[in-house]
Amino acid sequence: MARPSRPRRRRGPDRRTARAAAVRVPRPTVPVTRQQYDVLLDSFAHRHTGRHVEQVLWDWRGPLDTERFISAWQSVTDREAVLRAAVDWQADPRVDPPGPRIVLHDHARADVVRHRAGTVDWEDLLERDRLRGFDLRRPAPLRLTLLDLPDDGTARPGGPLAVPPDAVPPDFALRDAAPATRVLLTFHHALLDPWSAFVLVEEFARAYLAGGVLPGGERRPDIRDRARWLERQDHAAARDFFTRAVPPGRPVLLPALPGPETRQSGCGRTEVRLSAAETGRLHHWAGTRAVPDSSVLHAVWALLLYRAAGSDGPVTVGFGVTASGRGIALDAVERLVGPMRTVLPMALRVDPAHRLERLLTTLRDRALDMAAYEWASVGQVRQWTGRTAGPELMESLVSVEAVPRPAADLRAGLSAAGIRFEGQRAGGAHTVFPLALLAHHLADGSLALSALHDRARLSDADAALLVAHCTRLLRHLPDTGESATVADVLAVLGTDRAPCAASGRRRERPVEWLRRHSTGGPSAVEGTASEP
Repeated sequence: MARPSRPRRRRGPDRRTARAAAVRVPRPTVPVTRQQYDVLLDSFAHRHTGRHVEQVLWDWRGPLDTERFISAWQSVTDREAVLRAAVDWQADPRVDPPGPRIVLHDHARADVVRHRAGTVDWEDLLERDRLRGFDLRRPAPLRLTLLDLPDDGTARPGGPLAVPPDAVPPDFALRDAAPATRVLLTFHHALLDPWSAFVLVEEFARAYLAGGVLPGGERRPDIRDRARWLERQDHAAARDFFTRAVPPGRPVLLPALPGPETRQSGCGRTEVRLSAAETGRLHHWAGTRAVPDSSVLHAVWALLLYRAAGSDGPVTVGFGVTASGRGIALDAVERLVGPMRTVLPMALRVDPAHRLERLLTTLRDRALDMAAYEWASVGQVRQWTGRTAGPELMESLVSVEAVPRPAADLRAGLSAAGIRFEGQRAGGAHTVFPLALLAHHLADGSLALSALHDRARLSDADAALLVAHCTRLLRHLPDTGESATVADVLAVLGTDRAPCAASGRRRERPVEWLRRHSTGGPSAVEGTASEP
């Protein structure tokens, strides 16, 4: 008896047609900004060095469900477009303007790994994770690593990003019978900034408390909305401002004297802390002079640059300062996740005969004026001012790190679940600048000053000396009177030797690589084809 035939499924043409149709559906894209372009080029030219990679860590006190943890981060990834973003270097002629694009994928997998206590060394894990970097041609510029801590109550935060011992409550070991897990969040500056990372942690915490899933679809505004906002900005006004703000001539760029080769390599980090009492005095002193803490730090850095010039008369100094990028007229921009933070040049003339207060107010007013153009990039400023060859604007960076504080209802929700986040802190990232000074306000009210330096340019000993001089000046400022001059303040350092820095060799980046991957034309490559 013949078996009844079954109707055959129409597989071939229909399935191929469906696949072809799916392939033809274009994914949303946004153009790469000039700032992103410079970061991407530098990252590709220095792979596996940890450049532009930043880490945030904290200790999770209380129960932690791994599956819910992963589910919560996946929920955040599904909601935040930038966490599904990748870089496409191939220009699409149908897109205006042509050039590399940020492609927003439909899906990306949250990258979470958990290690049991005693299986890995924490400091080694930090370094390997930083040097691993990211392949930004694939989606997901962020990953998380969990390390269970010993349950004997003796574990303290450790490693170069650790919370200082004086920031840990004295009854830390006694009150924490709950298990603890160290959480490491690593991300790339081409697509995220520290503020964004803390916004994401808050969104994740809400998802975790909600059972691992956040309600709703994609959260807006996102990087697409920012791209549209940037397209509407008046570059002529920004060009005029920076052309006036940047004085002619080459300013002093490093707070160090010319010195011999360091015979060191890699990236270094040196940290010193002002106590909570010292930080409070400094904050009060700045307030009586109507200047923010950031202007005080900028002033001290300008003083150290002036000292390195070895002159008795006025000297022009220059350095980079960070701006949040969130002072723009875009709804809910403070919650926008993306590479919002920018670096802008601060150049001014320092006169030893002028009062210190004049220097402070000049820096404050300059920062306020620049705030209107904090969407601009260093590359654009170099083009506008005609300084596209080499480090003619800045070789050092000063950044006062600011992050959003979790909402009270979220802290209460975590507490009700028996969960605390302790020692939460961003560690900073090594960038194209040979020297960066980062200021972090810690939970106990103290201030951490970290120098991130290229060890081939500045030795560990000289970096430590520079940070020591910086903190000595900061501790001295509250004791200065209104009539104190720049020379009076610098006299505190006396005859102490100034730090030394080796000369920067100009290393040409692979021209063929740039030609292959740069789609922005000669103007896009100009100013980025060589580095200090």
